[in-house]
Amino acid sequence: MGIDIFHAMTPTLLCSGLRKSFGDRLAVDGVGFAIARGETYGLLGPNGAGKTTTISIVCGLLARDAGEVELEGRQFDVSNIEEKSAIGYVPQEIAVYPDLSARENLQFFGRLYGLQDPELGERVDDVLETVGLSDRAEDRTSEYSGGMKRRLNIGLGLLHRPRLLVLDEPTVGVDPQSRNAILDSVERLGAGGLAVLYTTHYMEEAERLCDRVGILDEGRLLAEGTRRELVSSIGEHDRVRIVAQGASEEALAALRTLPGVAEVAVDNQQVDLLVDDARASLGPIVQTVTKGGAAVSSVEVREPDLEGVFLSLTGKALRD
Repeated sequence: MGIDIFHAMTPTLLCSGLRKSFGDRLAVDGVGFAIARGETYGLLGPNGAGKTTTISIVCGLLARDAGEVELEGRQFDVSNIEEKSAIGYVPQEIAVYPDLSARENLQFFGRLYGLQDPELGERVDDVLETVGLSDRAEDRTSEYSGGMKRRLNIGLGLLHRPRLLVLDEPTVGVDPQSRNAILDSVERLGAGGLAVLYTTHYMEEAERLCDRVGILDEGRLLAEGTRRELVSSIGEHDRVRIVAQGASEEALAALRTLPGVAEVAVDNQQVDLLVDDARASLGPIVQTVTKGGAAVSSVEVREPDLEGVFLSLTGKALRD
């Protein structure tokens, strides 16, 4: 997590100043971001924020009114047919043939990509393994659950070994088990070096998967960064609650002097702290409390989440 794209040789994707209008409605207004190899970048925003329009421009499916898109250092737009082979696009709509098995679907689309045996057979087997469908490869997809169809949908976007995988809300309408399987697959792909652009309006997905997040609302990119950077940008703090018996006044006073501790409040045996980074500060905090012989019975840490950041930036809940 926390890849610094500015130290990468060339970002897999670099876009800037993207604009797109539909009549009088400005759907995308000056959006720009970059994604490095092996990085998962999340576009987080409610329905109608401009996520799908943005990725349609990035994939060369929709002409932009203004702005630039570079794919591995080369200018890219709707006319660049050859460069589109570097992108695997997985839309919200499931694009599989119900009368064909998973293997037959993959073989059909693989041939459209120009793959031939034996490479085609090898890629089909690899993709089935990646999306966790090897044991159901010969079953007709009409017999699949919605989550299995979505996993196969992701597999179709991986067949031709893209350098950028674009996923548009891939977990919409799936059961929790299938959703977790999809997220597991995306995690493995990013760890394997694939650049991933992931759109969602589920905060917990962005927190789990994404190295960096761009918060999009009403067509504008309001902020971007790691979760920690976004939280810091709005002045939020981590909260630490310690329940301890026998904490001395000296220990409590020492807590207030620790680096990164912004506030300390004491109520009987409960000590509440606001800190800049709980993961870095927790050890010294507990050591300070116990140094005078206090017995710590529980420690609770609550970190601000992206939902809070979104609410602060937009004045509304993420899924409004």
